Amino acid sequence: MTLRVVTPSELVIEERVRQVTVRTGDGARSFLPRHIDFVTAVVPSVVAYVLPDGTERFVAVDEGVLVKVGEELLISAAYGVPGAELGSLRRTVAEEFRDRAEHDRAARTALARLEASIVRRFMELGE
Repeated sequence: MTLRVVTPSELVIEERVRQVTVRTGDGARSFLPRHIDFVTAVVPSVVAYVLPDGTERFVAVDEGVLVKVGEELLISAAYGVPGAELGSLRRTVAEEFRDRAEHDRAARTALARLEASIVRRFMELGE
């Protein structure tokens, strides 16, 4: 089966796999190639998947949607970070969230400056 994890800005992984385990609102679920078609919400968690050679890999995802149709399993999430082992994935996710928090803080500051500038110009028009 083919596993794809996508975010709004990138294809995080696309791998041939023999099993995928993911956390949903109802708990953990495992999917195999011949399972029925399925759609569910995914909660922020670590998705584990097994490659055809038996190697287990991981990808951390934010909340999103999982769609399994035939031999295709797609997870669409806000964010996704792949990792070969849990320890390195934990560090990578921590760094990613730190970077994202910094970016969000800069965006909020820029937006606040823009709003202040607009208010100032409206006040100048009224004078």
